[in-house]
Amino acid sequence: MSQLKIYSEERAEKPLLESSDAETIAAELAKVGVLFERWPAKIELEENTSNEEIITAYQEDIQKLIEKTSYQTYDVININPDVPDLEKLRQKFLSEHTHADDEIRFFVKGKGLFVLHIQDKVYHLLCEQNDLISVPANTPHWFDMGSQPSFSCIRLFDSPAGWVANYTGSKIADRFELLN
Repeated sequence: MSQLKIYSEERAEKPLLESSDAETIAAELAKVGVLFERWPAKIELEENTSNEEIITAYQEDIQKLIEKTSYQTYDVININPDVPDLEKLRQKFLSEHTHADDEIRFFVKGKGLFVLHIQDKVYHLLCEQNDLISVPANTPHWFDMGSQPSFSCIRLFDSPAGWVANYTGSKIADRFELLN
């Protein structure tokens, strides 16, 4: 189940707000310019479902986003415990960073933790299957896939360059919990 916890950046031990209600999550994130939506499942995923089949199943939703925005490219990323250099990959995402473009992810299966550092608050958003998040360009954040990840996401990009991180050098991510 999707979950949002909002913390003061100074107090990582006690959330100011905690909710698993999709409407509440969407409303709280909209206040800081973050899009959160739930898309109904279009297909039952099998172990051998191809990236092309996933894209085809969600093509209508993807096209609606493309028409509303400047997103130019999209793909599917699949992460599981067998991915080479998994811990190195995980560490790359765990440091606070920004992107010059929006970061759009739709969770087709599995889960991941997006943590946004906006003004003096930290927004922990556990995304699961059917969740769409759009992190605005230049928003400090980090992502945890967990120690045994298993997820597939459709990624949309503003530019053909794709995922390019600009690390902030902040150690704030070290003070907040990781994905269990």
